[in-house]
Amino acid sequence: MTKNIKLIEEPDLLINARNPQGELGDKLLDDMNVNHESLARWSVSHLDITKEDTILDIGCGGGVNVKRFLEMTQNMVCGIDYSELSVERSTKLNQAAIDEGRCEIIHGSVSSLPFEDNTFDIATGFETVYFWPDFVNDLKEVRRVLKDDGIIFIANEALPKEDDERQKELIELLNMKIYSEDELDESLRKAGFSNVICFTKESKDSFTGEDANWICVIAQK
Repeated sequence: MTKNIKLIEEPDLLINARNPQGELGDKLLDDMNVNHESLARWSVSHLDITKEDTILDIGCGGGVNVKRFLEMTQNMVCGIDYSELSVERSTKLNQAAIDEGRCEIIHGSVSSLPFEDNTFDIATGFETVYFWPDFVNDLKEVRRVLKDDGIIFIANEALPKEDDERQKELIELLNMKIYSEDELDESLRKAGFSNVICFTKESKDSFTGEDANWICVIAQK
C-alpha cells in the first residue's frame, strides 16, 4: 500500500485489503505488489525451495509471489484467493505458466481448500493470516494438504503494538487479528505443526512508513 498515508483518511481503499473489489481493489493490489516486495524478498530468503517443490500460495493477491515461486521451482505452483479480483489479476500475471500446465489459480477459502490430502511441499501466506476466520482450524486445513514433513510459511508486516492507536483503528476497520510471535507459535503447535522457527526484522510499515517489526514463521507437518 502507498506509504505515508493516514489510514483513517482512506477507509474506502483500505477496506479492500480484506477482499479487493472494483477500482479501489485494483489500485490496492497494485500498491501491495510494490510495497510488499521488500517483505517478500526478506522472508523468502529464509525458505529453502528446491526445483522439485510443489507450492501453494494462500491469499495470492496480485500473483507476484506465485510468479516468484514459478521461477524457483520447476514443479507446480498454485494460488488461491477469496477475492475474485485477486484471482483475475493473479491469473493474468501468470497466464504463460498456466498455459504450460505449471500453474493454477483458484477462487476459494483457506477454510476449505479444494485439494487432496498430502498435495504440497510448501504452503505460504503473505500478509493474509490476519483475515483467516478460524485460525487454528484453518491451519489444520493447510496441514491436511501438505505432504509429510511439508512446510507452512507465514510472512507478516506487523506485530501487535499495545499503544498504537493507528494500528487499533486498522484492526477495527478490517476486522483483523495481528498475531504476536508467541501467538503464531502456539497456534501452529495446536494445529499439529512442529519445529516452529520465527524470524523478525525491524523495518518500515508499508501502510504508514513508520517503524515496524516484520515477522516470518516456518513450521513443519
